Amino acid sequence: MTTLLVFGFDITEASQIRRIRLMQAAGFDVSSAAMRRDNMNKDFVPDWPNIELAKTGNAKMLSRLMAVFRSVKTMLGHRAKVRESDVLWARNFDLLLVAWLSRLFSGAKNPGPKLVYECLDIHYLFTRNDFIGRGMRAAERFLLRRIDLLIVSSPAFTRSYFEPQQKYYGASALIENKISFGKDAPARPVERQPRPRDSVPVIGWVGTLRCQPSFDLLLGLAAEMGAGVKIRMAGIVHEHMVRDFHERVAAHPNVDYTGAYDYPIGLTEIYNDCDFVWSQDMWQQGGNSDWLLPNRIYEASWNGCPSIALETTETGRYVYLNKLGFVLREPTPAGLKDCLAKNWPEAAIAMSNDLLSRDRLDFEQDEADVIKALQRA
Repeated sequence: MTTLLVFGFDITEASQIRRIRLMQAAGFDVSSAAMRRDNMNKDFVPDWPNIELAKTGNAKMLSRLMAVFRSVKTMLGHRAKVRESDVLWARNFDLLLVAWLSRLFSGAKNPGPKLVYECLDIHYLFTRNDFIGRGMRAAERFLLRRIDLLIVSSPAFTRSYFEPQQKYYGASALIENKISFGKDAPARPVERQPRPRDSVPVIGWVGTLRCQPSFDLLLGLAAEMGAGVKIRMAGIVHEHMVRDFHERVAAHPNVDYTGAYDYPIGLTEIYNDCDFVWSQDMWQQGGNSDWLLPNRIYEASWNGCPSIALETTETGRYVYLNKLGFVLREPTPAGLKDCLAKNWPEAAIAMSNDLLSRDRLDFEQDEADVIKALQRA
C-alpha cells in the first residue's frame, strides 16, 4: 500500500479534512503533518495519525514564515516517518518548503520519497512586480525543480502562471476543486422546489467570505433593487478582509447572513433557498481571482443552483462552456440587475433542473481523481 504523508496548512479546515478522507477512500495509507488555525472547527481532532506543526494565522506573512521554521524543527523529531513514506504531498507553497526541508534533513537515501506540490491558489505575493514578488517566484522555481509532480485545481494556473512565468514544464495533474462528501453524502435533490409566482430572486454568497469587491457588489445590488431581490450570505467571514461586515449587512433589510454551517449536510438547505449563487472571486484581480475555479461552482451545480460569474475569468469561461449558469461582462450592480431581469424565473428554473439531471461526478470528487493524479508521479 502506498503511504502518503500530507503536509497541510490547517488540519481543522474542511477541504483539508475532505481531501485526506478521499485519499483514505482511494486506498492509500495516509498520515498528515499539519499546521493549525483558529478559523473554524478549531477543536477538531483527526482520526488518522497527525503530526501537529506550528499554529499560524491568516494573512500574517511574517508569522507564517516563522511557522515554517518551527514546523521544520518539529519534523526533525519525525525523520523516520518521512523516510518511510512513499509520497510527501504538500498543499501550498509554505508546506512545500516544510516538506522539502523535512526530506532533506531526514537522511532518506536518494531519491527518497516522491515530492508532490498541490497549488491551491497563486498567492498575490507571487505575482507582485517588486523585489518581494521576484524573490518569492525565485524561491518557488527552486523548489519546482525538485518536485516530482505539480497538482493544480484550475488549468489556468498552469497556462497563465507556471508555464509562462515559472517555466515549469514537468509532470502535472488537475484535481478540480469539486464537492467532496466521503461517507456523509446527503441525498441529492431531484428537482428544484417551485417558487411562488410573485417571489423575487434570491442570490447566495456561500463559503469562505473574504472578497471585499464581491461584498460591495452584492450590497450595491441590494441597495439598487430594494425589495426586488434578496441576498443570502452563509459561511465563514474573514473579517480582516471584509470591512464592517455585520454592520453593513444589518443596514439592508433584503440581506441576510445565516452564519457558518455544517459541511456537507448544510449545503443542500442553503442552496435550495437560493435561485442563483455569486461564484466569482475578485479580491486578487489580474492574478489568482482570474485563474481559479472555486469550490462553490461545483457545490452549487450539485445542488441545482445556477452560478453567476464574470465572462473574462476562468470561472466565467467554465460556467459558460459547461452551462452552469450565467455570465456578466462587468461586475456592477446594474449589470447584475440586468442579468436577473433576463434570466428570472424561466431561464434560471430550466437551468436548475438541467443541472440536477447531470451525473453527480460532474461536480463531485471521486477517489479515481487522486489515484489518476498520483500515477503522474
